Amino acid sequence: MKIMVIGSGGREHTIAWKAAQSPRVSEVIAVPGSAGMSNVARCEALDVSDHDALVALAKREHVGLTIVGPEVPLLQGLVDRFQREGLKVFGPTQAAAQLEGSKDHAKRLMARYNIPTGAYQTFDDLDAARAYVREQGAPIVIKADGLAAGKGVVVAFEESEALAALDAIMGDRVFGDAGNRVVIEEYLDGEELSLMALVNGRTVVPLVTAQDHKRVGERDTGPNTGGMGAYSPVPQFSDADVDVAVRTILEPMADAMCKEGTPFTGVLYAGLMMTATGPRVIEFNVRFGDPETQVVLPRMESDLVDVIEQLLDGKKPDVEWSAQPVVGVVMASTGYPGKPQTGATIKGISKAADQALVFHAGTDFQQDHWVTAGGRVLLVAGKGDTLQDACDHAYHALDLIESDGLFYRKDIGHRALKQLTR
Repeated sequence: MKIMVIGSGGREHTIAWKAAQSPRVSEVIAVPGSAGMSNVARCEALDVSDHDALVALAKREHVGLTIVGPEVPLLQGLVDRFQREGLKVFGPTQAAAQLEGSKDHAKRLMARYNIPTGAYQTFDDLDAARAYVREQGAPIVIKADGLAAGKGVVVAFEESEALAALDAIMGDRVFGDAGNRVVIEEYLDGEELSLMALVNGRTVVPLVTAQDHKRVGERDTGPNTGGMGAYSPVPQFSDADVDVAVRTILEPMADAMCKEGTPFTGVLYAGLMMTATGPRVIEFNVRFGDPETQVVLPRMESDLVDVIEQLLDGKKPDVEWSAQPVVGVVMASTGYPGKPQTGATIKGISKAADQALVFHAGTDFQQDHWVTAGGRVLLVAGKGDTLQDACDHAYHALDLIESDGLFYRKDIGHRALKQLTR
């Protein structure tokens, strides 16, 4: 069968890489894909918002399954269109995708179904939002209600920082229409956990845990990004901790979506804060996380295509996992997450790929060399018998990549490594 993967980033490169390993797959087609994905997929440079063209391609190529990577096509109703055309697709409908499309919508659902999360208020008036921040004080969390590519969240430890965030989001409109409304949340104290599950209706199949590193700077300093690296598993949390999160958050949300008349099919991602009183939801996403996918799928020993097809057929697949940890480090363009400077030459990618997994997120191949072409450019993932081994492999491979236009954090996995050395 042929598989189609929608998207062009590091997450989609990883999905295509994993799907291509299936003995049942004759070809992976990536739309639009990227030069970095061409080693595992045939890339078709179509606009992912052109649903007619995507449907025509899927029919012409007799695609057996389409996996939608990014959130924007989901919110534009691509899955709905494929379903109407009788095409097999893995991802939520437009209505179900609102769980990520509006943080206020997600919060209302969680309140309605008693899913644990932080207290919040939603505002569409800047003055009212500023008054609320002054009333609540800091620390406090400011979120653009709509999609902001993982960057629309400010964790403010000073009142002035929260007010500045409101001015930027609602006044200066740095995230455009995504900032028409803001959700202001209580600050939750604890450690973050990314928990994804493959879902079809009320069937929930949890994946292994991961932890993302959102802040741009080492020791978790500086502004939030789309993610500077991740690792899996997360040894700070036991299987019992994860079971509680599945029982109190993932399964109730899947059930809630059915009750709301918008049953969920696809990847349900819960960004959790593991507090002293149990897991609480920071955010829901409706697709594979990025960069978590790049450290979770390399640990999957089952055939991803088989697993998804079994789920779509109404079964609950058993998924087998490697016990070996994976650590992934993002290489980002200078200036990221503000104004990334692109066009810098990159050398040594093939050398690094001989030592570790290298997933392309924002690269282009010009004449005979790679150049930076986005904010997050590459993710280098190492695997090992221990988390430290995986870390060492990733950073050794990173040392083989040369570019004046790239930087990366040197402390990915630091929380787990600190825990393991206690």
